[in-house]
Amino acid sequence: MPAKDDHDQVYRDFHDAVNMAPAEIEEWLETKESHSVGIRKDGASESIGHASGRRIVEILRTHKAELDGGDYAHMRKVVGYVRRHSAQGPHDEHRIPGSRWRYSLMNWGHDPLKD
Repeated sequence: MPAKDDHDQVYRDFHDAVNMAPAEIEEWLETKESHSVGIRKDGASESIGHASGRRIVEILRTHKAELDGGDYAHMRKVVGYVRRHSAQGPHDEHRIPGSRWRYSLMNWGHDPLKD
């Protein structure tokens, strides 16, 4: 089991990566744009990122003391995704607002326009 210090770092990194409030994420996840991006495994109706967004909302609404190992594992996954995907972003600033790149990040709780 990871040390508490590791959990503290993951918690900080997660809250740095996720810059959308739970209600913002929920509202976003209801849009057609949110449903239009992401990879679906085995013919699933929901993309991996969309499902992650729902899980992120649950984590954000959970008190830190009540988070478990599965929550911290997902938080690490979110941090890694946001870091990797942000680094791959478009360099043309005018393409960002309506880009699939931005929509995908928003499914993971990160809006690059807030950076």
